Amino acid sequence: MESITFNVKSIFFIFCLAVLMLNCQPQSQKSEEQAPGETREKEMNDSNTPLHLLQPDYPTPYGAPEASEVKMVIDRVRDYLEKVTFAEMLTEEGGDEISDYDQVDEKSILKKGDFRLLSYEWGVTYAAMLLAGEVTGDAAYTDYTKDRVKFLADWYPRFEKMGDGKHALHSIVKPGALDDCGALCAAFIKTEASGIDADLNPMVNNFMDYILTKEFRLSDGTLARNRPLKNTLWLDDLYMSVPAIAQMGKKTGNQKYFDEAIKQISLFSKRMFNEKKGLYMHGWVEGMEVHPEFHWARANGWALLTKVEVLKVLPEQHPGRKMVMDLLHQHIKGLAAIQSGSGFWHQLLDKNDSYLETSATAIYAYCIAAAVNEGWIDELAYAPMALLAWNAVSTMVNEEGQVEGTCVGTGMAFDPAFYYHRPVNKYAAHGYGPVIAAGAEIIRMLNQFDFEINDSSLQLLKN
Repeated sequence: MESITFNVKSIFFIFCLAVLMLNCQPQSQKSEEQAPGETREKEMNDSNTPLHLLQPDYPTPYGAPEASEVKMVIDRVRDYLEKVTFAEMLTEEGGDEISDYDQVDEKSILKKGDFRLLSYEWGVTYAAMLLAGEVTGDAAYTDYTKDRVKFLADWYPRFEKMGDGKHALHSIVKPGALDDCGALCAAFIKTEASGIDADLNPMVNNFMDYILTKEFRLSDGTLARNRPLKNTLWLDDLYMSVPAIAQMGKKTGNQKYFDEAIKQISLFSKRMFNEKKGLYMHGWVEGMEVHPEFHWARANGWALLTKVEVLKVLPEQHPGRKMVMDLLHQHIKGLAAIQSGSGFWHQLLDKNDSYLETSATAIYAYCIAAAVNEGWIDELAYAPMALLAWNAVSTMVNEEGQVEGTCVGTGMAFDPAFYYHRPVNKYAAHGYGPVIAAGAEIIRMLNQFDFEINDSSLQLLKN
């Protein structure tokens, strides 16, 4: 009995020892002893795999999209806006549509949709729709703007007779800030130039009168505000005034408008452009020695957009053209240095822990693509950057056509927390015009240049 017990224990011991020895064999020896037909996945290394061809895990699409793909994105935006912005006048809240101009009074209202037809953001959108129509040949874009601008022009004379009281068109009849004037005025002049069965001159002339003669200015003529402190410059106001002034120069051929546009760009830039960073501060207050130098993304977008819009209409021989072109080069170079790896720019441009923001990225995509298309900047250096920005922006257009990730309206501040924590919202109107404009200009660029993936990187093909 003891003999049997001993043999069992011995056999168990020998078995365990054999298993242990087998597991301790070198990996190469175990591999050699694999059964015939048995396979083992090889680990990729430098000698068996071209590692430089591995697909990176990009957070947004990488490469050059097809022009048709870009149009599909902006078509969704346009179709959404067509459904939620109404060109209708109602008798009152929830009332009936007015078809007879003589029935309008102070209680009449514009039919409410998701966005306002009279905001500066919609001035950007009207101009963007015209551009998209021109680039794509799709009349639905052009008609979007013409239908709504004609609607406003036809109603304007009726409300103009109502005096100073509040009414549906009060902000364009009695503008009280550059926000009420500039973007809409520039878009209306562009609409007139495209051909429209309406008289836009009463609105355009009213806007221009406010910009040139009624808006508060510093002693040297710089367009300014008295908030949050007296004698304050907002970078936003460059766009809310200067492109309209330049468009008036194109409309009339009068040199004084171009001169005023150049003067304002120079006055703002001398105070607010940081040449070392290639970026603008958002606000400047006369009398302060240390200014609140926060490089807010969308305000820099308005400044860059202003330069592009002015250069498009400024005569080649104008003495101020070189100054504007030099600023454009410096500004784009500054922005190129801080574009994120996803293609977006940050809410505070030089603060990488601030959130990535859609509307500014879209404005930059439009402006850089436009500068490439016009031959103002090096296309080899900057065209891929514009495509990267567009690819990022395209991911923020949802299936319904709404633009997500856009910072809401923003005043100027003296601390970073204000900018860091501004809400984002798909109903922030600031994102829609820039996305359509960016898509249109990217389509123009894709039609004008060829791109390839060369050694895994996107590059423009130089002819």
